[in-house]
Amino acid sequence: MTGSKTSAMFVTLEGGEGAGKSTSRDFIVSMLEEYDVPFIQTREPGGTPIGEALRELLLSKEGTAPSVTTELLMVFAARAQHLHEVIEPALREGKWVLCDRFTDATYAYQGFGRGSDLGEIEALEALVQRGRHPDLTLLFDINPQLGMARARQRAELDRFEQEELTFFEKVRNGYLSRAECNSRFKIIDASRSIDDVQDALREILKPFLDRTS
Repeated sequence: MTGSKTSAMFVTLEGGEGAGKSTSRDFIVSMLEEYDVPFIQTREPGGTPIGEALRELLLSKEGTAPSVTTELLMVFAARAQHLHEVIEPALREGKWVLCDRFTDATYAYQGFGRGSDLGEIEALEALVQRGRHPDLTLLFDINPQLGMARARQRAELDRFEQEELTFFEKVRNGYLSRAECNSRFKIIDASRSIDDVQDALREILKPFLDRTS
């Protein structure tokens, strides 16, 4: 990340439902384009044909819901393919990778939300990622009650979005717990106006982007 427009950087966007990650992602894309930085956009679960198929199974309200362990393994199976097929090749090519959710979401949703053993998540993380972690994580923090009110206005709710409010409170606590012990996190108050959120993003990203100029 020093001195070249081809300096690779792995940036993840995290946060609960209705936090406005999609709108913020579009703004980040406009900044990357302004600085002429090569980049890709991707998401989890998903990002590859295998990952997207698993995503559809994970989010579908039809049929039998996967068990907690099955859900966890499906998430990491999608991630393993995502890293192999998309993320690692892009980083080797010197591109920025802008990813909507990554492993912090697994700790928040499957760990804190579902109650999966955090040690088991750590073991799967070590197996699948082999030391690969984001360089910067943007956490869009919002009160779950407000976030879910926004989500209901946006579109039909998927299987995760139909959970009780207490589930999303646990998810938020999980994210904030992760942020407390990882300096790569930058917390953004997603309850603020779009202009305020974008001002915060500009302040966070500009020093990284200036290094590519």
